[in-house]
Amino acid sequence: MIQIGGKQLSLRDFEEILLHKKQISIDPQALEKVQSSFEFLKQFSDHKLIYGINTGFGPMAQYKISSENTLQLQYNLIRSHSSGGGAVLNPLLGRAVMITRLNNFLQGYSGVVPDLPILLADMINADLIPCIYEHGGVGASGDLVQLAHLALGVIGEGEVWYQGQLMPAAQGFELAGLKPLQIHIREGLALINGTSGMTGVGLLNIIRAHRLVEWAIALSALTNELMEVYDDHFSYELNIVKHHKGQNYVAEVFRNILKDSKMIRSRSEHLYNPENIQHDVFEDKVQEYYSLRCVTQVLGPVYDTLLHAEETVVNELNSVNDNPVVDVANHNIFHGGNFHGDYVSFEMDKLKIAITKLTMLSERQLNYLLNSKLNQKFPPFVNLGVLGFNFGMQGIQFTATSTTAESQTLSYPMYVHSIPNNNDNQDIVSMGFNAAQLTKKVIDNAYEVLAIQAMTLLQGVDYLNCQDLMSSKTRALYNSLRNIFPKFIEDSPMYKSLAKMRSWLEANAVSQI
Repeated sequence: MIQIGGKQLSLRDFEEILLHKKQISIDPQALEKVQSSFEFLKQFSDHKLIYGINTGFGPMAQYKISSENTLQLQYNLIRSHSSGGGAVLNPLLGRAVMITRLNNFLQGYSGVVPDLPILLADMINADLIPCIYEHGGVGASGDLVQLAHLALGVIGEGEVWYQGQLMPAAQGFELAGLKPLQIHIREGLALINGTSGMTGVGLLNIIRAHRLVEWAIALSALTNELMEVYDDHFSYELNIVKHHKGQNYVAEVFRNILKDSKMIRSRSEHLYNPENIQHDVFEDKVQEYYSLRCVTQVLGPVYDTLLHAEETVVNELNSVNDNPVVDVANHNIFHGGNFHGDYVSFEMDKLKIAITKLTMLSERQLNYLLNSKLNQKFPPFVNLGVLGFNFGMQGIQFTATSTTAESQTLSYPMYVHSIPNNNDNQDIVSMGFNAAQLTKKVIDNAYEVLAIQAMTLLQGVDYLNCQDLMSSKTRALYNSLRNIFPKFIEDSPMYKSLAKMRSWLEANAVSQI
């Protein structure tokens, strides 16, 4: 069981709760802090004008709300903003949003009744997830529409996922043995006013991107091995003079994967030896194509970008992102814009650009493997059948090319695409949830392209019959992947094999092989 509250929640903790469905508990001291915040808000707001307690919302904050209508105001806010469109989010994403919102409340600055974080924790443990829609939030006053749908489920309305099945919220609560939330003072505003939508999706993106980068390094190493490249481009000596953490990390992993390969060549042995250079024209390239030779320089910035995104979005996970902020220690309530999603939006845009570049590298390596005039080692399309009669990997290359092109187009940043709305109250917005969702799509695409590259590499290994010469790690990788995608000679539909390979890459880490 993982305890939330009273400490920083790490990406590892988040992953354990989200993907491995570890049960959660709430730190008692954090819950006491929530109670103190709630009591202070009730006392402080008496005979004062406090936004979202006894006023309207957004540009209608100038209108005072009578005391007999303040609770209904919270329900009106939730219901009116449950206006999302597009696809229903996968329940895994809804679960991610719930974890991030719960962690926000346990900071003790939201003025909510302790019943709310307790219920959120119980819902997460029971796998009772409100139905959230992908379209609606502009990421400025928080993820208003997405979080309104979260709130709608919490008060027992709308639809929920219960253990993977979509159903009316009332039915889901009954099956889970839980009761919906009763509003006490400002729980409606507290639920919908924050960055938890984009942060939850963003954290899942980061988890998936970490695994993706490791696969890109491994498949790049295998590609280099089959092409029997020279060893200096991933050497310690070459990379250490470039002072970037990511580049040197990629080079180190590369060396570790290929350290006992009998196919990688030494430049000193082959090209610095006078006996081997008695020609005016050499069949082998003195330097490999960039998609093979510059892997550390291409994937290094991707890794560095991922690390920075992780730091920033985990900081957001552990931040207070409400408005207003109920500050018990300073006996005050502060109004501002902590709900603004620029930090997450900017990181998601940078991450999707980086992942698109990773995808482009994979697609170029794939093209190199499939083009016999470039690699001068394999038959066209690594065809193990009869040339002209069979087609090898020809058809599936189109999928890799079109998918990469889509990611290139999707990589236009949302961060600079602000559109004023809300009667111009929200005159500059982050579009953070859109940014996180587009990054998710780019990561989806990357796994698809890498799956096609992996399938092609397996065919390449069988064509060369080089298993005994491969490094121990690439041979283990080959054996694992061949269990997913068997060798083929005769043509057959590949779409099911692609889906299977992609799912396997997403579910398994290179380090587990």
